[in-house]
Amino acid sequence: MRQLNLTEYQSSKPLELGRDELDTLYALNTGKPKLSITIEPSRAQSGTYHLTPGSVVGAVEAGDLSLLIQPKIGIGQLLSLAGYTISKFHIQKSAFDFGRDTALPDVLALSLNAMARRAFARGLLHGYLRKEEALYTVRGRIRFDAQLRRRFNIPLPVEVRYNEFTEDILANRLVKAAAYRLGSMGLRSAQARSGLAWVAGMLDKVSLVEFPGRAAPEVEFDRLNEHYRGVVALSRLILRHSAFEAYRGEVRASGFLMDMNQVFQEFVTVALREELGASEGTFGEEKISSLDVGGGIKLRPDLVWRVGGVCRFVGDVKYKNLTRGDDDNCDNIVPNSDLYQLLAYVTAADLPGGMLIYAQGEANRADYKVRHCGKVLKVAALDLSGGLEEVLGRVKVLATEIKALSEEAGAVRTAA
Repeated sequence: MRQLNLTEYQSSKPLELGRDELDTLYALNTGKPKLSITIEPSRAQSGTYHLTPGSVVGAVEAGDLSLLIQPKIGIGQLLSLAGYTISKFHIQKSAFDFGRDTALPDVLALSLNAMARRAFARGLLHGYLRKEEALYTVRGRIRFDAQLRRRFNIPLPVEVRYNEFTEDILANRLVKAAAYRLGSMGLRSAQARSGLAWVAGMLDKVSLVEFPGRAAPEVEFDRLNEHYRGVVALSRLILRHSAFEAYRGEVRASGFLMDMNQVFQEFVTVALREELGASEGTFGEEKISSLDVGGGIKLRPDLVWRVGGVCRFVGDVKYKNLTRGDDDNCDNIVPNSDLYQLLAYVTAADLPGGMLIYAQGEANRADYKVRHCGKVLKVAALDLSGGLEEVLGRVKVLATEIKALSEEAGAVRTAA
């Protein structure tokens, strides 16, 4: 199998690609999730191509190709931010520090093994699991309705319901499902494979359940199972982003893929929500009033904050590869189209201003006061470098600015 190592938004050196390999790449670009790799013929030599990945990073195997797309911010930082998004658990990027050349699925496997060893050091977590069975002895409570419905006038077996103290609980099932999902990805590291085998062996008596990625259930934590929080958070992350999809024609692919647009938006939303003390129902992506009176122009900002049921802030989160401005917007590389979009949001919501939040390095911080209406369009840049605590500290600064915008909106409406 041929291995190609790429980096998010960076063009590769000229690569020789056969017809089958090109077909596979085109299929990946049209499948779900789409890789969005730009394929351009190279001028250096006939039959060679430059590959430029988009915002989707990770690892995928399809046909005879094994693709590794590294994120610009590094695997450790990416997984640390994504882990916080899923469970608000502070997984430091050092937990994923296995070298830059280590493939993403291998990093996940090694990290899962390390976290599982720490969590299992006290022994596997046990809990009570409700079961309903037909037994030849009475255990727990008899289910008289089921007994009469299924076995009228037949004394045995007896339909019963009871609670069993077992290791076959949700937390262990999530870890086992994640281990098996990673084990199906063709790991490059022997250490990663043996680590997953150890995890699977420890969970031998736990049921193997196939969890839909987006629907991997949450586990409630208390002082008795708090030591499981890290391994469960990582397991849910693995299940959420591992991809097993059929693409165009007969091409099938498996791997672990993350869209940086989605990761960045979700991290900013969750981190701001926590800092603002808002609930999921009052802060996040939401439809707002349409731009036109007739309701034909629908609007859905990434960030809407309602205070007392009233919209007090709107904003949008952008993870883009911005190399230059557009429409002669030379003072700032923020596309005019993004500013127009934010202006539409604040106009429809009848707010004095709003905010665009970019990843650091893709936009310059700026404020724009719009002619005639006086609305202020703020552009902020969130630096994703450093440890998770450092990034959350920068989110705190953004939250302070958002509070100020919200208070200004409240004052304007009170005065009106």
